[in-house]
Amino acid sequence: MPGSAAVERAERARWRNWAGNERAEARVVHARSVEDVVAELSAAAASGGRVRPIGSSHSFSAIGRPEQTQLVLDGLTGITVTGDGLVTVGAGTPLYRLNAELCRAGWALTNLGDVDRQTVAGALATGTHGTGAAFGGLATQVRALELVTPAGEVLRCTPEEHPDVYAAARVGLGALGVVTAVTLQAEPAFALHAVEGPGRLDEALERFEELMTSTDHVEFYWFPHTDATLLKCHTRVGLDGGLDPLPRWKAVWDDEVLANAAFAGVVAAGRRVPALVPPLARFSARALGPRTWTDHSHRVFVSRRRVRFLEMEYAVPRGEAPAVLAELRRVHAAGDWRTAFPVEVRLAAADDVPLSTAGGRDTAYVAAHVPAGTDPGPWFCALESIAAAVGGRPHWGKLHGLDAGALRERYPRFDEFLAVRDRLDPTGVLANAHLDRVLGPAPGR
Repeated sequence: MPGSAAVERAERARWRNWAGNERAEARVVHARSVEDVVAELSAAAASGGRVRPIGSSHSFSAIGRPEQTQLVLDGLTGITVTGDGLVTVGAGTPLYRLNAELCRAGWALTNLGDVDRQTVAGALATGTHGTGAAFGGLATQVRALELVTPAGEVLRCTPEEHPDVYAAARVGLGALGVVTAVTLQAEPAFALHAVEGPGRLDEALERFEELMTSTDHVEFYWFPHTDATLLKCHTRVGLDGGLDPLPRWKAVWDDEVLANAAFAGVVAAGRRVPALVPPLARFSARALGPRTWTDHSHRVFVSRRRVRFLEMEYAVPRGEAPAVLAELRRVHAAGDWRTAFPVEVRLAAADDVPLSTAGGRDTAYVAAHVPAGTDPGPWFCALESIAAAVGGRPHWGKLHGLDAGALRERYPRFDEFLAVRDRLDPTGVLANAHLDRVLGPAPGR
């Protein structure tokens, strides 16, 4: 379709991801319709070009980095909610907008990550998850997908229609086609009763299973250079009991002043004078005191992240998490590292998605961070090495050093996914150098 409005609006532009560690210059196309997507992919397939779809650019890895054309789905943003809680949403809709619309309609997503800036399609493509021993990630809430293949075919994918594509595309890395709409199963709106406060890493490791299953959604943050943790325990409750949100001043003080502004100062001071990091880490561990409140689920799941950072997160078998954390603490104590950011620990239930990090096994997530603009160096290497010993799987949207050969060993259904990729995109229209590394090149490239 040479006259496509999307093609006519194409222009070259510079792009960077949220953390600023990935940058590129590419031809940028803003898709306003499924027809725009069909036209762009068909043209690329005919010319041997490459197209990468992009959402909010929140991934730390190079998964969204364009090489020739970047396809922005910001025009695909409708939301339709039916009486049984099925919500069909345009792929470019940000999660925060979806959450607000669902709340107004009396519905909620079952589980969410702690960031809501991603688009729905981008969050699915990279395997976004939340926390909760009995709960899966966003992919487990998918009931249907609309996907445009590089050949320009529009597929509706469900467990009954194109079931192999449906199974794989729930965490598809943007490698199978361009997802243009998603149908998710919501549930009646609920609240979360939040109890948050200080803890100790020793106790968390000794009572890991008991602690992490003590309420519906549990996570904790360990502050390196200390034994201190910040523990978050969230219990699902009905709305009929009423809400008890944080007072406005308390929310601003905790979430904006301490968690963002003050922490930004801690990070900046540590970068200028690395010797200050250990005492500043102890300050950070003490800064956020205990608090309890009850609010709509999405307002408790999500945290504001204004301090930019780089992240590596590994999914490990749940039973191995205490040993992984103990070893991470040991190597940190043995090294001369200055780590201002806490290590985040969460859980997820096993699911049946081929490239889900929780595919086929109950999972614990261990995430390390460093300030944006710095070299993760041996800190990330240490986590990757420790996780490798227990078959750890890296989050698709976060930094890691694995290639297709290593990932095939971590994912029993890796070749099942590749078979779908090779059939739908045999010439690598949707690939880039990063996908060539983690999946292997398309057969016809």
